[in-house]
Amino acid sequence: MDKVYKNCQSCGMPLKNDPNGGGTNADGSKSTMYCSYCWQNGAFTGPADMTVQQMQTFCIGKLKEKGIPKPIGWLLTRGLPKLERWKK
Repeated sequence: MDKVYKNCQSCGMPLKNDPNGGGTNADGSKSTMYCSYCWQNGAFTGPADMTVQQMQTFCIGKLKEKGIPKPIGWLLTRGLPKLERWKK
């Protein structure tokens, strides 16, 4: 059985906040690991060579668009390197 994550293992967004209920795997099933913003049809939506620092910058920008100040965005995204996608 797949491990069920509370947060997207790419961007850190709580999966319960995903309007689509999670990303989609190549077979059309729902991903229990990634949100629909990061994972569609079994592949990442962003550049294949994206770094964790680029993801953090991207997420801070999206949070800022939602009215969250940059320092709070940084605090919310500082754990990204610990997520499964970014572990070495």
